[in-house]
Amino acid sequence: MSQPKSLNIHWHGANVTTEEREGALGQRGCVVWLTGLSASGKSTIARRVEQLLLERQTHTYVLDGDNLRMGLNKDLGFSPADRTENIRRVGSVAQLFADAGSIVLTAFISPYRADRDGARAMVPAGRFLEVHVATDIATCEQRDPKGLYVKAREGKIPEFTGISAPYEAPESPELVLRTEGKTVEESAMELVNFLESRGFLTA
Repeated sequence: MSQPKSLNIHWHGANVTTEEREGALGQRGCVVWLTGLSASGKSTIARRVEQLLLERQTHTYVLDGDNLRMGLNKDLGFSPADRTENIRRVGSVAQLFADAGSIVLTAFISPYRADRDGARAMVPAGRFLEVHVATDIATCEQRDPKGLYVKAREGKIPEFTGISAPYEAPESPELVLRTEGKTVEESAMELVNFLESRGFLTA
């Protein structure tokens, strides 16, 4: 992990522990890291899971790739270096959410294993759940709600993951979601049930 440029800063611990926050919320904080190709269903599944968790009185929030690139990460493009910095920032924000006792869902292509491993390293052991939304590229291209694959095939979008830039699939994710032939509800419930089996949800 890279070090801060400034040497005159120090980490300030809180007077309230993570355990105390979780006790007040009645849940355990964690980072649910959804990764997959563009149009694989990451954001759609994350948004539905967010709804389902809130229905169970569970404190949760979705960090969406496009949304963060309109604010926190608006200075970043899609070069390998910018993609790495994008994920580093997101990992740091997600870690803070988890420390606050929230279940934070991230929906990012995050194509490089090293970057995802870096995000995992920021979170206490057992609190980072990598979820591979393993939709094949043919299905992603058929969905293509933004028309990005067509533009990428025409050479209008450089460094497009899966076409002109690599996607390094997870080797041992905590969960694999295969969306072909499934509804959004089915995929979302599979993830909710997984979180429940790991003891993260409100009693």
